[in-house]
Amino acid sequence: MDWKFSSDRAIYSQIVEQIKLFIVSGYFAKGDKIASVRELAADAGVNPNTMQKALTELERDGLLYSSRTSGRFITDDSELIASTKKEFADEKIADFLLSMKKLGYTRQESIQLIENYDIGGKDDE
Repeated sequence: MDWKFSSDRAIYSQIVEQIKLFIVSGYFAKGDKIASVRELAADAGVNPNTMQKALTELERDGLLYSSRTSGRFITDDSELIASTKKEFADEKIADFLLSMKKLGYTRQESIQLIENYDIGGKDDE
């Protein structure tokens, strides 16, 4: 996994966000077993206690569940994953529209810019 951390927020909250992204993007599939706390912490270059705190929050949110003898797993709840994905999208859209508003664009003008944006011939339609 490619972990990226910035100094502007707590590391554990960035871990939570990145694991959520791994889940909603399909990097982790529903029902997948994830690595141990120590393995994930070593991979991310963080303290195991920090990783444990992040995983505990993800369990509380329902995106992970534990089996005492088998480890931690990604939820099988498709609706929860879909709603988490929508939350991410809503946050990105709000950030984008706020940035565009600061540049002087209306919501409609921003949407028009997106519709006309050329991503180098890679059209997703």
